[in-house]
Amino acid sequence: MGRPARRGAGMAMLRTLSVLLSLLVPAHSTRSPDCGGILTPSGLRYLAEVSKPHAESVLRRDLVAPPAPDPSPTSPSSRNQITSVKVDKFSLTLIPDAGMRLSIEAELGVTSAPSATKEMRLSILADLHVEMNPEGNLELVTSDCKPTLEEVQSTEETDSKSSGLDIDKQINIEKICLEVSKLLLFPNERLMSLAAPFPITPSCQVQYLPLAAPMYSEQGIIISLQTTFQVAGTVIPLPVSPVPFIMPEPASSSPSHLILAFSEHFYTSLFSALEESGALNSSLTTATLAERITQMGSLFQEDLPVVLQAVTRSAPHVVLEEGKAIVQLFLTAQIGAGSSLFQSFLSVNVDVTARLHLSVAGTRMIISVAAIEDIELSLATSDVGPILAALLEELFLPTIREEVPAQINGVLRQGVSLPHIASFTYTNVNITIHKDYVLIPCNLQLEARTGQTSTWK
Repeated sequence: MGRPARRGAGMAMLRTLSVLLSLLVPAHSTRSPDCGGILTPSGLRYLAEVSKPHAESVLRRDLVAPPAPDPSPTSPSSRNQITSVKVDKFSLTLIPDAGMRLSIEAELGVTSAPSATKEMRLSILADLHVEMNPEGNLELVTSDCKPTLEEVQSTEETDSKSSGLDIDKQINIEKICLEVSKLLLFPNERLMSLAAPFPITPSCQVQYLPLAAPMYSEQGIIISLQTTFQVAGTVIPLPVSPVPFIMPEPASSSPSHLILAFSEHFYTSLFSALEESGALNSSLTTATLAERITQMGSLFQEDLPVVLQAVTRSAPHVVLEEGKAIVQLFLTAQIGAGSSLFQSFLSVNVDVTARLHLSVAGTRMIISVAAIEDIELSLATSDVGPILAALLEELFLPTIREEVPAQINGVLRQGVSLPHIASFTYTNVNITIHKDYVLIPCNLQLEARTGQTSTWK
């Protein structure tokens, strides 16, 4: 409450991104984004920082010559050889409306027999951008590359120009430029992992599909995504959003590496997919109902367990308001008897309004029921005669208040995967719920293979 200026800046900053996201999709397309994100300049700096050791390793592997056998005294070798590589500078900067600029400076240690040494500086300036290939995958492309090689220091008395030419022959400049994107830690394999399907339940998966190549603005690299859900391996049709997702733009100086945004339609689609998969249905045995409904004895010749089965009767709906996320569930509670052959004798329509709690653990969004806000009951069918509304509430309210949160929390206990690329997780996460959308600013964190993590601020 005490930050009106900051909130105003955040709202102003979010408007540009909404326009840019809407421009990513052609007007004639029936596909529209329901979530998206922006990789900020801070995020680019982080990716450059963690890519630097990787780039040095790749350059060392490609440039350093293998140890040569000792030359014979009668025919000493005078051939220059690169013996060390040290990357001094590795940076990524945004070029609005175009892409990114990669700048690398590396010191090369060069020796020649018998003991002369020199230092050469390899500079690489490359322009990169991300395209969408015909298969619909994002692909990092080099549009321009300018490598230069110059001598910095030498203990050799030979002509430096000729020795420089000798080194030039050993360095395959064309290959370096052709593969310059591999010096980064997010090559095309990692970009493809963004669109991989992620499990929500054993039978339900989520997949984030890029709708177009990213756009580049002063705020960062902006990408729009459309979510699809699969149930039992089949993509299910979902209700179409009445309006395209328009997300406010982020503040121009966001300290976060990445800002994710999810529309209200995304959450409605998620719960619709869970409903389609049957994950929201539940069943439990209760003795209380049998004791209170005395007419049951006339229906069955023997004592049978009384079972309550809750099934969805229509698709759920999620409403996002400032600081609040609400899910509306429309259920039918069927009461019957029998363990093997279920025989329903009473059904009640149940409309539940529940407040959701959102959090993030790693690359997963944890969604749980924080509280039941409202329950409406109405008798649908009855084989045991009329039942007063007060008795319906007495019979069902305690069970529903307990069972609905338990069912949803159990289904979503593993969380829902956020859009992410392989080997990176999220930290310093802050979730803000606004009207019609959820904003998730966060930092990137590289997961090291040793089990440790690498962070940079």
